This record gives sequence, C-alpha cells and structure tokens, in this order.
Amino acid sequence: MSAGPLRPVTRVVLVDDDPLVRAGLRLLLGGDPGIEIVGEAGDGRCGVDLVRRVRPDVVLMDIRMPRMDGLEATRLLVEEAPATHVIVLTTFDADAMVLDALRAGAAGFLLKDTPPERLVASVRAAASGEPTLSPSVTASLIATLAADPGGRRASALRLLDALTAREREVALAVARGLTNAEIAAELYMGLATVKTHVSRVLAKLGVDNRVQIAIVTHDAGEV
Repeated sequence: MSAGPLRPVTRVVLVDDDPLVRAGLRLLLGGDPGIEIVGEAGDGRCGVDLVRRVRPDVVLMDIRMPRMDGLEATRLLVEEAPATHVIVLTTFDADAMVLDALRAGAAGFLLKDTPPERLVASVRAAASGEPTLSPSVTASLIATLAADPGGRRASALRLLDALTAREREVALAVARGLTNAEIAAELYMGLATVKTHVSRVLAKLGVDNRVQIAIVTHDAGEV
C-alpha cells in the first residue's frame, strides 16, 4: 500500500534577540517532522544576512531588536526575498510596530505565547501562502486605527463596494481571523472556492495579505 505523497518540509529561520525565546520556538517547532529550523539570528541585520544565504520558506521575526529592528528587516526581506514569508512575533496584543511591519509586507503576526498547535499551523499556512492571523491580537491591533480615522472609512467603503456579496462575506470572515478551512465550514463552501474568493478579495482591495483585509473592513466599520 502506498503511503501517499510526502508533505514538503517547511524551512524556518528564527530571528529574536532573546536566546530563551529562540530555544522555546526551536523546541516547539522542531518536534514537527514537517518543519526544519535552518538557522537562527539574534538581531535583524544578522537575520537578513542569514535569510540571504539559506532562503527559508518562513521567518519568525521579533520586532524590537538591536542593530536592526524587525520592521526594517521585514522591509528588506519583502523586497529581496519575496518567496520567504515573514511572520512578526510580538509580546503585546497591540504593538504599533507590528502594524508598520504588516504594511511593509509581513505575512502575519503571532503572540510569543501562541499555543504550539497554532504556531505550527501558522508556519505551515504561511509557507503555502495562506498566513493565518491570531484572532486575539487582530481586534486589538486594528482598533488602534480608530483613533485617527481620517478619510479611511469612505475609501474603505468604496473598496468593499467592489466586492460581490459572497466575497464580502469571505472578507469579513478573514477579518475575524478565520482560516480558509474555517471559512469553508462556516459559509458552506468548498475549500478551493474559498481560496478563489480570498484571492479575488486581495486583488480587488489592492492589498497583500489577510491582515490588510482586516484593516480595510475595520476602516469601513464592518467589524
């Protein structure tokens, strides 16, 4: 009997100035046979150099580090290594620099105390181009935008008006932090259909990732 196709190994780099955090992440992720830790760095500059050499699938990137912070490192990697997906790590629910990193092109963000199963799932998802959000952080993070709405609501509403009713439902589900599989179950859709809708939402809103979908829906007053 055939064992079926093997899942490709996701290659991960850890960038954090705290060696204990790196050790914890290495322990949590290294136990999964589908994930390989291919390098570690203690600051953003070393992290960028390491990624240039080993070209991992995913980088777990701390924000506040010496020499070069995670924000600048993320910007460089998005430009130089678009095939590598950066997941921002944060200690707090609403770190203003996380929002900047996401706007710079980071694939998503996680709290450092994210449960192991969620951490593994998020790394795998990011590697396949489907970064997942941490629901507990999403609401806190996008709420920081409310203090300075400016003309964002009108602009966001115009963007959402370009979506079909079904695409709008998918966008709102993404904004709540649901994965594609969870959206499929909630909206009674096939997984492939959800992925198609998400791709169309990204294109119509002119954004790069799922967090930015959440920001648009928040600006529009939809969540």
